[in-house]
Amino acid sequence: MITERKDRKFVVCIRNDDCEDLELRKIYEALPDKRAGRDGYLRIVDKSGEDYLYPESYFTIVKLTRKAQDSLLVTD
Repeated sequence: MITERKDRKFVVCIRNDDCEDLELRKIYEALPDKRAGRDGYLRIVDKSGEDYLYPESYFTIVKLTRKAQDSLLVTD
């Protein structure tokens, strides 16, 4: 199933201090959350499909082609 979001944003994990559920160098989808952003956090979708808040400093934004985005959003 492919998520039908137009404002997709993807990030790569560059730090995971005290966050065993984040994998370094893994690409995650970040969901829009203005309030979290004002507080320095990103809402990240993990491999279970659930979203959680993590420090923005743990990630860097990556630009992906549409094909790459779609392949990351396909669920088993």
